[in-house]
Amino acid sequence: MARALLALGLVAVIVLGLFWAFQRSLVYHPDPAAPAPVEEVLPGARELLLHTEDGLELTAWFLPPDPQTDRNLAVLYAPGNGGHREGRAGIARDLADRGFTVLLLDYRGFGGNPGSPSQEGLAADADAAVRALTQEGFPPERTIYLGESLGGGVVARLQADHPPAGVVLRSPFTELAAVGSHHYPILPVGLLLRDRFPVSAHLAEGTVPVTIVRGTADSVVPTELSAEVARVARDRGTLVEEVVLEGVDHNDPEMFGPPLADAVVRLAESLPIRRR
Repeated sequence: MARALLALGLVAVIVLGLFWAFQRSLVYHPDPAAPAPVEEVLPGARELLLHTEDGLELTAWFLPPDPQTDRNLAVLYAPGNGGHREGRAGIARDLADRGFTVLLLDYRGFGGNPGSPSQEGLAADADAAVRALTQEGFPPERTIYLGESLGGGVVARLQADHPPAGVVLRSPFTELAAVGSHHYPILPVGLLLRDRFPVSAHLAEGTVPVTIVRGTADSVVPTELSAEVARVARDRGTLVEEVVLEGVDHNDPEMFGPPLADAVVRLAESLPIRRR
């Protein structure tokens, strides 16, 4: 019996050690391939180079708005954990048609960009995007941060460091460990996870207007976690809207289409910012 318990203990130690050593390969799923040329995917858009403080040069896409609906507001789109910017071209076009200038961010390790993703690395990438947008004439106070899933963790921190005009969080979690515990219930994720992305804690410190978009059938980020993020913003008095999409899963078309773009419009129209 003692030998059996020792063997089980050793197996547990090995499993936990492997999780600790390789956890970022479980957390991040970058598509490292470069997308098609921007002019083929998003006519009218151009590449924009981002320079991070740790010396990386990242490629993003910059799409001007429809001149007839120009709001003189930008949307910084921080993506989730899969694909790359080409897969967000549709939502970028929807936002531009509604009058927003759009910066489609790709993190380090994604979409042909150098480097490997981490919490601090993604934060540096978002900081670089803010600097680039400021140089394009859109400082944070004329920018809405839109964070998709993991990107919600990125922009929650970003809004604390560089307060924007407003924030839209699509399928946000309270913190990454809560998602990990949901998918790996037998592992002590809360003890082992290095990259935390504490969305609720950052929002609790913020004062900018927030919109939450969530699907009730989300199989990646439990919808209850997104609802809790909305409650935090509501308690702070910063919640503008909670958009609940019945029967919609994490990567369903609605999550990348008009319901999300329209939520950004409603947030923008609630802000005390005039067009040009």
